[in-house]
Formats: sequence, C-alpha cells, structure tokens
Amino acid sequence: MDRRSFLITTSTFALSQLLVGCGGQKKPGLTVDLLKNSLPNQVIGQFRRNLQKDINLKNMQVDIRLVEQLQDIFKKLEYWQNKHKSDDNNWIEGISRRLQIGKPDNQVSADLLTLGDFWLKPAIEAKLIQPLDIAKIQQWSNLPQQWQELVTRNDRGFLDKQGKVWAAPYRWGNTVIIYRRDKFEKNGWKAPTDWADLWRTEFRDRISLLDHPREVIGLVLKKLGKSYNTTNLSLVPQLAEELQKLHQQVKFYGSKKYIEPLILGDTLIAQGWSQDILPNLSRYPYLGVIVPKSGTAMWADVWVKPTGRQSQEELLKQWISFFWQPNIAKRIVILTKTNSPIPTNITPEDIQDPLRNILLANQDIFNKSEFLLPLPIEIETEYNSLFSQLT
Repeated sequence: MDRRSFLITTSTFALSQLLVGCGGQKKPGLTVDLLKNSLPNQVIGQFRRNLQKDINLKNMQVDIRLVEQLQDIFKKLEYWQNKHKSDDNNWIEGISRRLQIGKPDNQVSADLLTLGDFWLKPAIEAKLIQPLDIAKIQQWSNLPQQWQELVTRNDRGFLDKQGKVWAAPYRWGNTVIIYRRDKFEKNGWKAPTDWADLWRTEFRDRISLLDHPREVIGLVLKKLGKSYNTTNLSLVPQLAEELQKLHQQVKFYGSKKYIEPLILGDTLIAQGWSQDILPNLSRYPYLGVIVPKSGTAMWADVWVKPTGRQSQEELLKQWISFFWQPNIAKRIVILTKTNSPIPTNITPEDIQDPLRNILLANQDIFNKSEFLLPLPIEIETEYNSLFSQLT
C-alpha cells in the first residue's frame, strides 16, 4: 500500500542526524531501515542516550537509513533474498535496475525494517522475513490483544492464534475523508460525517478516491453495513449498483497526489490516508478531516526482521520495547501525529484542536473499524476484477 508521499515535512530527521558517524570506538550494533517521517528525532535521540547507561550496550552503534515508501522497503527485502539465492552477477545487476535501487546501499541487509501490515502476508509467504523471538521482548504484554493478533500469523501469512509473531507494531492510522471546509461553508453544505456523504449529488465529479480495490470496495461495503473483509461479494446484491453510483461521482482515482487537487479546488472531497494530511493540516486550515462514523480501514507500521539476518538480539529487543513504553508512545503520537497501539494518557490539551477528533479515537468508531486482512487469492481476484470494471 503506497501511503505518505506528499505534504509530509514536519517532525522528521535530518539525514545528517540519522547517519551515525561516531568514530572507531563504536561496534556494529543495529541497522534500521526506517520509513521517512515515521519517528521523531527527539525519540531516537532518547533511545541512544539510554544506551549509554547500559554498560553492555553503550558502545554499540545504531545506524538508521531513511526509506521514502513502504513499497521501497518491500523491494529491498526481495532484492536481498534474490541476491542470496544467486551468484550470477549479471542477473543481480538486472534485478537492481528493475527495482531502481542502488547496489552500494543494498549490499548488506538491515536488522529491522519498517513495513506496513498490508505487506505482511506477501513478505511471510515469500519467506522475506523471519519470526521475532517475542518471549524476550519485555513490553509485549503491554500490547493490547487485538494488536498481538494482527501480527500472529501462520506460514501463509493469515491470522492464526497458534501462529508465530512476525512483526511488532509501533504506530497506526486510518482511512479518512478530507474535504474543503471553506467551500462547504460558502455553499451552506452540511459537513460530511460518513461514507454515505460521498453519494451526495452536489459532489458529482468533485471526489477523488484511492486507487486501491480493497479501500474503494471496502467503503461501499461499510456503507451497506458489511465488513471490509467480506469474503463472498455475491451475497451483497446492492454492491455493484452502489459502486457504479459512486463511480459517477469520482473525478479521479489516485493514491499519491490526491491532496493537491483539494488545495487547488479541483476536488471538494478525497478519500485518503491519515498520515498523508495530519502532519500538515495546520498549514491548510481550510481543509477538514473526519473519520467516518460507520467505521473505516486501519493501517499499522510494524518492525520486521529480514530472513537470514543474525542480529545483536539484546539491542534489537531493547529497540522494539522502547517504542512500547507509554511515555514514548505518547511522544510519538504528539510529534508525528499518528496513533499508538500502546494505551497512553493523552489529553485534549496535548493535541492541536484540528487533530483532536482524529488522534483521540472515538471508541465506538474504533470498534467499527477494521484492518484490511489478507484474503484467499480467489477473493482478492474478485475484488480486483470488480474494481477494474470501474477504472
């Protein structure tokens, strides 16, 4: 899933802060491929300061490498596996060119990488990642049950309570409705509150939707009182008709620069991912954001460990546990304007007013929301086929 490629500029690292040049005294320790803008530098700095207090780890080096998109990280995992499988240099060169990733930076894999929960199934199936030794991670018990279940899967990547733990979630967000509040007020229109508002006649040819079958078909299912993870679409007789009606409202489908047309006034409403807009919402006060009251899709960023990587396990364990501490989770929420899987004592005063309704999750809406869970291939094909008839 391609998120966060536009309008993200705050609460981020400078590259010079990330690449640690600490001299010859530092020992190899932990290398993390981190999704750009997903953690604040203040928190990373605190982790490093904490290491200095540990007599066994204070000389360990923590190297952080920024990656622009989750898709780039998944491609790195594929590259590393293919590289280990083949000693044909020409073949490796071809793969490198096809994935458009430079060879020098990809010769050695990372100990941990940021990945989205949507990518877990293909990563597990392709044996690109290995399970985590979760018994050694102290803060695992602080993680609510639903988050533990999200990352506990069988070897095919499906949720399985008897499976292994393949990832460690550290933040999450959701699919939201973004709209031109100033235009609504000028025309005397009622602000949107739910997915059903996308069918309103005044918005014909003024809506953008994500270029993603599960997200678009999922919002229609939600409008009809069904689940995003419906496995038998033929049992939803109104689905095709409602989907076609919604399609008539749409100006374009896009998963990248869909906020730009809102700013320019070419569209009035967009379906989008929270992390694409929340960090910069204060720069565009005429934009409004709501979480649909009937529930929405959720996403999580997680830590994963590449297959075949032998890591400094104590340092790896401390890294994961660090972000599950309530005080650290709270700082991540406030500084990166995302949500944390760890319960925190955040109050309305901690968050800017435009963001409160998003970051202080309404429990009723939260309970109605869902992750886009992996579906059998034949069901995924059905979703894709239905969506292709629109676009």
